[in-house]
Amino acid sequence: MFKKILAVAALMGAGLVHAFSPQAGTWIVTSEMDGKPGRGFGIDVQNTTLVMQMYAYESSGQPTFYLAVGDVVDNKVTAPLNKYSGGRFFGSGARSGTATGSAGNVSVRFTTGTTGFITFPNEPEVAISRFNFGYGAVAESLRGFWTLNSIGSEGLQSDLVEFNTSLAPTANGNGLMSNTAQTFGCEQQVRGALSGNVVCVKINSSNQLVRSYVFVYSVNEGEGYSVGSASSSQQSLYIRRLTTPKGVGTGLLYKDAELRTGDASALLQHIEHLSRFGLPQ
Repeated sequence: MFKKILAVAALMGAGLVHAFSPQAGTWIVTSEMDGKPGRGFGIDVQNTTLVMQMYAYESSGQPTFYLAVGDVVDNKVTAPLNKYSGGRFFGSGARSGTATGSAGNVSVRFTTGTTGFITFPNEPEVAISRFNFGYGAVAESLRGFWTLNSIGSEGLQSDLVEFNTSLAPTANGNGLMSNTAQTFGCEQQVRGALSGNVVCVKINSSNQLVRSYVFVYSVNEGEGYSVGSASSSQQSLYIRRLTTPKGVGTGLLYKDAELRTGDASALLQHIEHLSRFGLPQ
């Protein structure tokens, strides 16, 4: 029943497109991910300001540091790709780097929060993508605690769930991850209309569908939409990974020690103490 409901939910969202904001992290020229040395760069967008840092080489082979800063408008930005020299090196005292000119403008247009296109000086436009080196498109990458927050005409709908149980795959997926009660499950779609998305469903104890979720995520964050079983209105969905599959916290402050769910040996010790000495007076 759980797999059938998930398959129906996947069909509900087929063909729908949603916008995303550029995700901070390491980006790559997609075509250069071929096992050979390629180019990568760091992108961070805060408010409307994009900062891009890139290490590249001169035609002579000399390594060079580049920095571009510009405003993102309609998911596009064009800025000078400036290079610098003379800055602080390992073991040196304070030294101020100086700009030594620009290689020309770099232009970026984002198509989602994790994909886009870039035009380097003297080069044609090429596809770029957020470099995801920690999580493969496998069911186990969904293991851990997640929050899913939907905002729309139904108000705020929030879920905190731990995916810790592996289940068999559906026709278009690569394996479900569900909570212990098997009332909330997610699966990465590897074929069909929603290939590349994660599809989730929440059901009640009577196996009735409560809410469906469709989203794209990279590393620890994602966005998409959700739909309640009694509504055809889509809610904007924002998801966040709170722990890695190994239980390590992903937040700024609350790490693995704060997010641990308990320890079996500690449970045994407390139960043994209770059985020997009774309840505290």
